[in-house]
Amino acid sequence: MSGHSKWASIKHKKAVVDARRGKVFTKLIRELTSAARMGGGDADANPRLRTAVTTAKNANMPSDTIQRAIKKGTGELPGEVYEEVFYEGYGAGGVAILVDVLTDNKNRTVAEIRHLFSKHGGSLGESGCVAWMFGRKGLITLSSSQIAEDDLLEIVLDAGGDDVKVEADAYEIVTAPEAFEDVRGALEQKGLTLEVAEVTMLPQNTVPVEGKQAEQVLRLMEALDDQEDVRKAHANFDISEDVMAALAS
Repeated sequence: MSGHSKWASIKHKKAVVDARRGKVFTKLIRELTSAARMGGGDADANPRLRTAVTTAKNANMPSDTIQRAIKKGTGELPGEVYEEVFYEGYGAGGVAILVDVLTDNKNRTVAEIRHLFSKHGGSLGESGCVAWMFGRKGLITLSSSQIAEDDLLEIVLDAGGDDVKVEADAYEIVTAPEAFEDVRGALEQKGLTLEVAEVTMLPQNTVPVEGKQAEQVLRLMEALDDQEDVRKAHANFDISEDVMAALAS
């Protein structure tokens, strides 16, 4: 898998531990509220909210918590108003990083993001400096032990997916954003367990990094993921899976 996809898989495996500490729930509540505010509280008519609800359920968030977050977004309950902002910069080794933020205080957030970049060998850049290197895509990964490649390819293409890439023990499926829900639904109907399923920003090319620079990049990605205002952090690094797993453990 690409560096982005491998990192997404590692984060998914850590999510159960993070959920116990409340990190995942806090971010999911913000996402549910913002998705409902932007597109309405009907998940069937709001793809972003539908994805957020599915993710929240997979993280074992109680249904009443999900509904309260949605009602805050629709105005049925009082709640914070979050603004979606993108920050762009570079990590060690020239790795491009795009940070997707939901914040109620941009001044506070940009100061904290700038500090994290500087602390881990990177620098926050101007708007537009790296965004052009990424494209919005649906990303799904699953273990290759569950299904033969030809069978998976048939399901994905029939549902409107773009591509299936094969690694030693995993498949990486890429879709257009508008086809993501159809492809995910088709896979789940076949009883397949998905490791990662999200609409994200995928890099058009990658930058290989090793040694200390690899450690700095991953420490920065972890710090950004832990920052409460960060919805998602995207990067175009290419780091071996063994190194990522060791540093993320």
